[in-house]
Amino acid sequence: MRFNRIVVALALSLVSSIGVAADPDQAIRNTLKAVDPNLPIEAIAESPMTGLYQVQLQGGRQLYASEDGQFLLQGYLFQVKDGKPVNLTEAAESKGVVKLLDAIPTAEMVVFAPKQPKTHITVFTDTDCGYCQKLHSEVPELNRLGVEVRYLAFPRQGLESEAAKELSNVWCAKDKQQAMNLAKTRQSVPNVQCDSPVAKQYALGQMIGVSGTPAIVLANGKIIPGYQPAPQLAKIALESK
Repeated sequence: MRFNRIVVALALSLVSSIGVAADPDQAIRNTLKAVDPNLPIEAIAESPMTGLYQVQLQGGRQLYASEDGQFLLQGYLFQVKDGKPVNLTEAAESKGVVKLLDAIPTAEMVVFAPKQPKTHITVFTDTDCGYCQKLHSEVPELNRLGVEVRYLAFPRQGLESEAAKELSNVWCAKDKQQAMNLAKTRQSVPNVQCDSPVAKQYALGQMIGVSGTPAIVLANGKIIPGYQPAPQLAKIALESK
């Protein structure tokens, strides 16, 4: 879910009628509640910039607000260190993504691992996605270069699509790796029933901003949208660990 700037602008006109709480945390919550009562706020704290508060949303997303809650900002906050800009927002969002992914047991993923992994990537994938299939054909090369590939399900057309059913068959298979290989080479995967995590993983992908596949998440939480050739992807992954 992306924070709608137009809705924010309209809602701010209501803030003056709400009243400003003495506590910055409560003042900011009052404003955000007026904008969207269901906004999943995890924490509010002072940001590194004086007078600006950082609002952490579920999924790692960040917003910023004034102390009185009457001004909101969506965008990147940079801090210049030694003449170089550091993206504080991206760093905070990446930490939130890492926390969410680290909470997923590897048993709920489809993992292709080298004997001695140097780093890992987490890939939100769909079975009927052409670039997902291309990326999967390069998994052996990624493994050779020391990159472990962890798959999560993301049926682009929704949970009622044929791809969602096929993903569920993959996750329910006794040998998930073999089932994934079949699906990614356009071969049929046997129908299997189980309590699959496909819906949960799809929701997680939406929460952190995944909108297409493959969506590649590096070990540091940075999200790379779209396919990358194995040598280039491995280089990026190894540099980010």
